[in-house]
Amino acid sequence: MGEDSIDFNDLRKRAVSQPLVSDKFTADPSAHVFEGKIYIYPSHDIDAGIPFNDNGDHFGMRDYHAYTMQSPDDKKAVDLGKILDIDDVSWAKRQMWAPDIARKGDKYFFYFPAKDKDDIFRIGVAVGDSPSGPFIPDTDPIKGSYSIDPAVFNDNGKYYMYFGGLWGGQLQKYRNNTYSSENELRRDDEFALGPLVAEMSDDMRSFSSSPKEIIIEDENGNPLLAGDNKRRYFEGPWMHKFKEKYYLSYSTGDTHYICYATGDNPIGPFKYAGKILEPVVGWTTHHSICEFEGRWFLFYHDSSLSKGVTHLRCMKVIEIFYDELGNIKTVYPYKEKN
Repeated sequence: MGEDSIDFNDLRKRAVSQPLVSDKFTADPSAHVFEGKIYIYPSHDIDAGIPFNDNGDHFGMRDYHAYTMQSPDDKKAVDLGKILDIDDVSWAKRQMWAPDIARKGDKYFFYFPAKDKDDIFRIGVAVGDSPSGPFIPDTDPIKGSYSIDPAVFNDNGKYYMYFGGLWGGQLQKYRNNTYSSENELRRDDEFALGPLVAEMSDDMRSFSSSPKEIIIEDENGNPLLAGDNKRRYFEGPWMHKFKEKYYLSYSTGDTHYICYATGDNPIGPFKYAGKILEPVVGWTTHHSICEFEGRWFLFYHDSSLSKGVTHLRCMKVIEIFYDELGNIKTVYPYKEKN
């Protein structure tokens, strides 16, 4: 169904959750628990006046705000103000896309992608003493970083960054961590490109290992193929752990699912396990998963607040549940029409 044919008043009534912020457009919510409450770090969508294209140039974000909630059961998130602006980042030219944050000791490390002066995506880091900022960016991006969608996972004191996105995120331009403008998407019958993972150095501002491609396998133990676009990786990696099992979740991009795969360690391989979220209104889908007081929550977005404008999104939250085998029960973002 095309977005111009959607009754958005009806859709809002059928939505299983409502926008957490209504005075700004927010997307790609990265949620964490700090100081006993939820902090959320989304992208800040704006209308940059750029026509839609497959490179995502119309996603012209320039800054970040932080938000907080006493509980995911709250109806709204509180804006803590701007925490970083592209004008503060000497190496960045444009497009501050989906960020993440990690705490180590008494410091908070805010990770963000942006295009450099050559229009190549890199990942930067800004450091602060509080989850609400301010954050001071390093003068250079993380050496060896590229593409988009950083997500940092703390595995008993070892920190790993997951990243990478196809199409406008430029992941298809890399092979063995080397960029070439000649590289393109793999053929449908080739193994799908996976997200990258790199262990962080002690200072949390650099990699201690070269990024490694993660393999996502099918039920027979074979890597997913590039043509398997309802299951293969596209962008937006997230890692969490539930009952000693590692869950890698991600967006399938052009088929608009949030899927997940499970493994026995944080670097894979992972076996495809199912869908977490069915498609939302708007082209993109992006998420994080956060535990709060023994309950698990999916933070995600759709474009309902802007009535279907794909680059003007609104973040939402819904509780998720596991069955007795640890499978995540699929979330349907809108109830069926009566």
